[in-house]
Amino acid sequence: MAAESERTSWVGLLVLFSVASLIEATYYGQISAFTPLHLPNLGVAPAQVPAWTGRVTALAGLVGIPLLPLWGALADRFSRQPVIVRSFAVHLLSGILMLLAGNLWVFAMGRALTGFALGNSGLMMTTLSERAPRARTGFALAIMNSAAPIGAFAGPLFGGPAVDRWGFPTLLAADAGLMLVVIVALSVGYRDTFRAAQRKPILRMALESVGIVIRSALLRSLFAALFLLFAGWMLVMTYVPLVVTGIYRGSNPATVVGLVLGLGGLSALVVGPLMGALADRLGHWQVLFYGAALSTVLWPVPMFTTGIVAFAMTWGIVNGISSGVFAVSFVVLSESSPQAVRGRVMSFAYLPVNLGIFVGPAIGSALSRMNVKLVFPTAAVLTGIGILVLIGTARLGRERLPSS
Repeated sequence: MAAESERTSWVGLLVLFSVASLIEATYYGQISAFTPLHLPNLGVAPAQVPAWTGRVTALAGLVGIPLLPLWGALADRFSRQPVIVRSFAVHLLSGILMLLAGNLWVFAMGRALTGFALGNSGLMMTTLSERAPRARTGFALAIMNSAAPIGAFAGPLFGGPAVDRWGFPTLLAADAGLMLVVIVALSVGYRDTFRAAQRKPILRMALESVGIVIRSALLRSLFAALFLLFAGWMLVMTYVPLVVTGIYRGSNPATVVGLVLGLGGLSALVVGPLMGALADRLGHWQVLFYGAALSTVLWPVPMFTTGIVAFAMTWGIVNGISSGVFAVSFVVLSESSPQAVRGRVMSFAYLPVNLGIFVGPAIGSALSRMNVKLVFPTAAVLTGIGILVLIGTARLGRERLPSS
């Protein structure tokens, strides 16, 4: 009976965290997909849309990175639940600000505000890894982290027709309502059993969190590898809507963007959990390496497509594999962190993606002046370099991390 109760507890938590992650990713996906279409409504000249797409996205990726150690320290010092809920409250405020924005600068401020929501996924993954049976950890984390790429593309799929018919602000209003639902669900449905063992000052704990990563050769190398793997992915994700609108010249661009990105989400729905299950059976490091290698080979393929159907299919395949790599990477990172400091280490779990969101679009802002499709071979180069770093990381072995 006790075992069944424990199983129900972690399964329920998995559902709650996965749904919250799905809604958050839906929000991010819709912002990413429809910002290029919305910028002309804010006074941006059509020729400047590609450059400003990269700048606005890069700004959001940069703003919240310095605060990542603070969220992990607050969670370890007090409790994880309020720190997680805080992130969705920030999303609610950012959505309202972008909804009310009448010019580019206010919209950019609202987009940048999302940077203050970072750090929630690492804390949710830490809690889930502590409660799920060890034999099911890879599968559980893969399910939860597959919600992110699925939402990133399901959001545009269902939001595209709404944008074509009612406009982007209407979609932002609906997103704000969903964020409010998540805030209530996490406040009521998540019972935080974590008990803080630390009584140190918050700033000291935050600095120690950075020190834990810096002092570990394994973590330094692993974070560098994951950053390179994800920078190319974030680069392409930012510019796929512009590639689609460059191929499709019809009267419903938002709908078509949503359909293309939705196909990528469908692929992630299948491939992400499959790679997580394979990783539990074959080895997490092995699946991470071979998945990244396959995505490197496939990244340039969409560049050579001419029709919207061919582009959608090739993009869906490579995105599904990249989503699986993304999901498995968190299991590898969690395994590389001792339980005593896992919460603080995992608060950095999205740091490679967040850096990728800054660096990738910044690179794309320059590439788009030549040819927006150059983002695809560039992603292959970044991912390939990441694999070389990953090989070196694996050779470091599983060193013992400091406990504080």
